Amino acid sequence: MKIISTNIGKPTEFIWNGKKETTGIFKTPTTEPIYLTKNDVLKDEVSNRLNHGGYYKACYIFSADHYPYWKELYPNLDWTWGMFGENLTLTNFNEKEVYLGDVFKVGEAIVQVSQYREPCYKFGYKFGTQNVLKQFIQYGFGGTYLSILKEGFVKVNDEFELIERSEKRVSVYDLFKLVFDKDKNQELLKIAAESTAIPAKKRMMLSKFLKE
Repeated sequence: MKIISTNIGKPTEFIWNGKKETTGIFKTPTTEPIYLTKNDVLKDEVSNRLNHGGYYKACYIFSADHYPYWKELYPNLDWTWGMFGENLTLTNFNEKEVYLGDVFKVGEAIVQVSQYREPCYKFGYKFGTQNVLKQFIQYGFGGTYLSILKEGFVKVNDEFELIERSEKRVSVYDLFKLVFDKDKNQELLKIAAESTAIPAKKRMMLSKFLKE
């Protein structure tokens, strides 16, 4: 897993249901290293602190490997890295081989794989249709948020070095499916519901689907 683009968003205003809103989803590549803090990426716009940013959503990563799929679906969009609102665009990031709770060293920082990404109406606005939300969920490769265990700068060409992995594992891909699939794998669900890599509120939500 290697960084091929570091992306920062500026405040962007748009009209939604007759009201003016602000979003940071319109991210563009930066030529400078970016600094990962415990709550966000320095100088990156986080418009809604209730649902974005914070310890469990400090940084969002997405795989460049999925761009061709989406470009084919939406060829008329202005495609650049950061299109999915990710702070870091990575190569060789396979959600089926990266696990909830994994700890990596990257650049100066140490990060932990945390929450799944739930697409919202702002994502739909950027793509020009709310249909993309359902498509994103069905595709199943949603990237992941990171918690920042040690703050620091990261830059293009920095590689993710695995330094810790739990024996009980649920992949980023399977975690995404657990949230959105009606038929939930009970073994993986139990692992996710007990993982301290995601916040207590989300663990409680997942535990409600456990069968006695």
